[in-house]
Amino acid sequence: MASTRRRRLVPCFLGILLNALIGVMCEAELSFTLEPSDIIAVQEQPLMLHCQVDGIPPITTQWRHNGLLLTQDQHHTTFINGSLLIGHFQKTKSDGSSDEGDYECMAQNSFGLVVSRKARIQAATMADFHVQPESVHAEESGVARFQCQIHGLPEPVISWEKDSRPVDTKDERYTLLPTGVLQITGVRDEDSGKFCCVAHNSAGVKHSTEALLTVSGSQSSVYKEPMILVGPENLTLTVHQTAILECVATGYPRPIVSWSRLDGRPIGVEGIQVLGTGNLMISDVGVQHSGVYVCAANKPGTRVRRTAQGRLVVQAPAEFVQPPQSIARPVGTNAIFTCQAQGEPEPQLTWLKNGQILEPRGHVKLRNNNSTLTIYGISQNDEAIYQCIAENSAGSTQASARLTVLWADGLPGMPTHVQAEALSPTTIQVSWREPDQNTQDVIGYVLHIRRTSDPVEMEYEEAVSKVTLQQIIRDLEPSTSYTFYVKAYTSHGASNPSENVTECTHGEVPAPPSVYTKVVNSSVVQATWEPSSKMGQHQGFRLYYRRAHTPLFTGPITFPHNVTQYNIAQLDPALVYEIKLLAYNQHGDGNATIRFVSLREAVEKSVLDTPCDCVKDEQSKTSTTGIIIGIHIGVTCIIFCVLFLVFSYRGRLMICKTVQATPQAGHSAVLESSSSSQGAAGLNGAARREMEVNGSAAGNKVVDSNELERLFTQPNTQDSCMSDSYMLNNTQLSTIPLDKFAMERDTETQFQEPPPAAAGHHDQG
Repeated sequence: MASTRRRRLVPCFLGILLNALIGVMCEAELSFTLEPSDIIAVQEQPLMLHCQVDGIPPITTQWRHNGLLLTQDQHHTTFINGSLLIGHFQKTKSDGSSDEGDYECMAQNSFGLVVSRKARIQAATMADFHVQPESVHAEESGVARFQCQIHGLPEPVISWEKDSRPVDTKDERYTLLPTGVLQITGVRDEDSGKFCCVAHNSAGVKHSTEALLTVSGSQSSVYKEPMILVGPENLTLTVHQTAILECVATGYPRPIVSWSRLDGRPIGVEGIQVLGTGNLMISDVGVQHSGVYVCAANKPGTRVRRTAQGRLVVQAPAEFVQPPQSIARPVGTNAIFTCQAQGEPEPQLTWLKNGQILEPRGHVKLRNNNSTLTIYGISQNDEAIYQCIAENSAGSTQASARLTVLWADGLPGMPTHVQAEALSPTTIQVSWREPDQNTQDVIGYVLHIRRTSDPVEMEYEEAVSKVTLQQIIRDLEPSTSYTFYVKAYTSHGASNPSENVTECTHGEVPAPPSVYTKVVNSSVVQATWEPSSKMGQHQGFRLYYRRAHTPLFTGPITFPHNVTQYNIAQLDPALVYEIKLLAYNQHGDGNATIRFVSLREAVEKSVLDTPCDCVKDEQSKTSTTGIIIGIHIGVTCIIFCVLFLVFSYRGRLMICKTVQATPQAGHSAVLESSSSSQGAAGLNGAARREMEVNGSAAGNKVVDSNELERLFTQPNTQDSCMSDSYMLNNTQLSTIPLDKFAMERDTETQFQEPPPAAAGHHDQG
């Protein structure tokens, strides 16, 4: 199925039908009006967990503890309104179990089951101090600081005692931070004494060890650089808590403490308070308060400053931006639930179906980080209450929605005997039979189609008239498996889907490759090709070649799919060759690509482009020719004079005949050379080499006869003596241009295996 293929839509009659049947319910038939909350319980005290549900009765309520169903016994009682009472809360029981953990309320009626948020129950505890206050020596008018730290549930409240009496918090010089820090600024002699930290919560009260404060004389008149004794710590809080960022600075004169954000954003004024001389308190923190805070201690009137910084991270429990909504859908249609939540860190979404974790499979799909639940081709089994659980490290929340499956009386049964048959590499015919019941009201069928390897949401539909029980699906991909099913539609709704049927399209032979030829030299042609991606995958290539206008091909020469080049060697430079290449796969041979190539131009070009030392050759020719001509002229003159003197006029006639015989031989050689020159482009390499080796002496004779003809020209005599020779040679010389060959393909191709001597060279593509 091509990606650009336009999806076929269900015709108007189905669209109108579905719009008429689709309805949205305002409320789920079962929902929580009050869910259990996190509690820190006191040992051996009763504990009540509240759970209230609204829905259509009868409604039954049960509880789960750490995922296991909680049974009714003497320690656990479930009231009619759904609340759970734990008679005596125990962190550790005699059997090793504990009442601590996660509790969930489950409510069920005839429409389904819902599960509340998880409520975490922890026992109130008070540990020992892990940071005890230490004795301090301070100068008068200086700064003294005590600190204690202790873990407990709930968070212990810290107070301080001096000499066994509560510290006077009305004195502005005393600053008590909720983090367990006591700061004393402008220390005086009367501040000397023993200080003790007191922590208390619902689990009890604990006292720390005592620490002594001693005060010495003041040296305030001596200049001291500003210095930050204690800077802000990194904090991780939950929204609506209070953040305390401590900053204690010393120096003389007393430095001025200021706060800023590292990112440059303003701190703001709402909920912001300065405690003591430089501590920053942010009440009711929100996510927007997260960031790096910088404490700066400045020397008054100067730019001298010291800084310290700490990071504040504010987490927000998950909350819904868009909870799922209850919907009603006809049988066979699709149902979509959307659930979007926010929080810090980002919440994870989980879906439940009637209280059980919903695993995506088959026709149930989760997308967009589980924010979208899609149920394809719904049936009666999909009717349930679906819940979206949003959870992060700061907390969890849940929202529920119900899917109502509409089932009208008289709906047709599902189509039967669905069959699929591949017709070609791109078409499959699907056929079926009418449903077994309620066929009189059928108004049409919808054929659902998808590639078997694709997810369900990738399927598309084709609507089919009720008058036909088959459909040809076109524009499919070759060698690809497809899955089909059919639904019958009436004016009241759709039938259940038929059984799935799977069929694979036929395979396809490869498309013709692109072929390029290059003449390497007078006897070698290089063939290069590129496979086509338009049709079926190729497994390899087959190459054939032959002399043009001959019946037999040499080949096939077979190559694997990764070879894309081959040199065809030992060709005749005087001929035109036909080269044919095709790709093949398991389905057969594809169509071939044919190229014609002539080596004649390469031969002519090689002759013209042959490098030579023209000056040296010309000098050699000039020197040799001069010597030979000089010798022949001398000998001829001597013979001419002697014969003239001896035989007088008769001897002159004889000399004439001798001279005529010599040019005839020369002209014969010239014509032979001319014939060779005219046929040079048709000579193969071996013939040329034979002429170069064996014809060196004859070449000299040709030069000599030409020179004698030029020196002893007798126009009338030569014309009469040489005319017959010229006519004979012109009659015998015959050349046939290569471009006059008739390029005709035989109707029935014949092949022959390539001779061993004609093997070329493979180049791996």
